[in-house]
Amino acid sequence: MRAVRIVQGTAVPLDRSDVDTDQIIPSDWLKRVERTGFEKGLFSEWRDDPAFVLNAEQYAGAKILIGGMNFGTGSSREHAVWAIQQYGFDAVVSPRLGPIFRNNATKNGLVPVEVSADLGEALMRAVEADPELEITIDVERRTVEAPAADLAGTFPLENSVVERFLEGLDDIGITLRSADAIDGFERGRARWLPVVDA
Repeated sequence: MRAVRIVQGTAVPLDRSDVDTDQIIPSDWLKRVERTGFEKGLFSEWRDDPAFVLNAEQYAGAKILIGGMNFGTGSSREHAVWAIQQYGFDAVVSPRLGPIFRNNATKNGLVPVEVSADLGEALMRAVEADPELEITIDVERRTVEAPAADLAGTFPLENSVVERFLEGLDDIGITLRSADAIDGFERGRARWLPVVDA
């Protein structure tokens, strides 16, 4: 996982509530054996509509996805996070993120930004009015700002999650921080105990 301290850029205003993981990445895409190529499936059923916001040229290249209330609800598929990231988004902003989706995001390097309903609505309208509006998300300070629209707020993020982002640590990286202790334990382990050949 790469380290993330600041996410800065334009945003896409996905003005829909209760967006579940099956809408983010339809189940047909879960048959893939690779962990790549999921960006093509992101909101694929909605993207068939030429008027869908992701098809709008003015939002091309955005780094932040702004969703409505209850974004990422539903099943626990990590593929939803992978699809969002592979499409080019580094953060998702919503007044409420599905808890499993949020957890998957933190473990894969997608910044989950839960803001107040008022700030979420204000950001949504500001980006609709000005697709070039720049938003800055500071993981360490836990802030989101859009100075040109005079919008700012904070978001919750546990200290351990902030550390994950700042250090670029996934679960394996966290485990490897204890490699010396693990090796020491293995060296002191009784020889008669079962082992798995490497």
